[in-house]
Amino acid sequence: MSSTRAWVRQHRLTTFFLLTYLVSWAPWPLAEAGLVPEAYFFFPGGPLVAAVVVIALADGAAGYRELLARLLRWRVGWQWYVVAIALPALLVLATGWAVSWLGGAAPDLSGVVWADVAIVLAVRLVDPTDGAMGEEPGWRGYALPHLQLGTSPLGAATVLGVLAAGWHLPLVVTGNLSAVGLPTTVLITFLYVWLFNRTGGSLLMPLLFHASQGAFTYGMLGFDDADLRRAALVYLGFVAVAVAATVAFDRATWRTAPPSAVPAVPGPAALARR
Repeated sequence: MSSTRAWVRQHRLTTFFLLTYLVSWAPWPLAEAGLVPEAYFFFPGGPLVAAVVVIALADGAAGYRELLARLLRWRVGWQWYVVAIALPALLVLATGWAVSWLGGAAPDLSGVVWADVAIVLAVRLVDPTDGAMGEEPGWRGYALPHLQLGTSPLGAATVLGVLAAGWHLPLVVTGNLSAVGLPTTVLITFLYVWLFNRTGGSLLMPLLFHASQGAFTYGMLGFDDADLRRAALVYLGFVAVAVAATVAFDRATWRTAPPSAVPAVPGPAALARR
């Protein structure tokens, strides 16, 4: 066990990403073999499980306290709550308007039950088997701070975006996610990183963003299949514009992560966390 702990301490990120893929993808071959229900072929809570395991092996109680402190970091300014909750909805509404402008059907919000949207958002904040709580403590709460020890936020966002997109591959192969969802995941990761760093390493803000992103989607705008395919491309375009805006108008945020957005380990010891 001591040799395992030593290896994990020296290869925290490698261990985290391998475990994330393994835990989330493990049900896939079992579902293909008919050993588990097809609905459970992919486990969204892989990043959370991987973070919990790696922290146990490499950091212990201090690591859990740091992760919890990020989750409870709520004093960030009211405007960031607005960004975290409203920006995903604005991207969806802009997508609906653009699809209509390009010749598609007008978005129809009459079927949206806003109370249900609010309930879904709230549940996603606490359900570890869902994409928000199941992913954010791992991707942004653990992996991102460690990535930012050795590279700029821009570089960290690139690495994390590619690995998070690759993690979604089983969903594409099985038809549960369109292929456009992969580049969208890469790009929207930059928004998560920007929000995390601009709020001093608050995990709560990316968690709210992710919950909002899944509670209100362009799939709820009443589009047919053709318009939904068009909406996926348009949504990708709007995400790209939003990312470009943060890079163009907030360059300093992308150069260096604030001290509160990297692991709280001083001096050379911090390098061992990579």
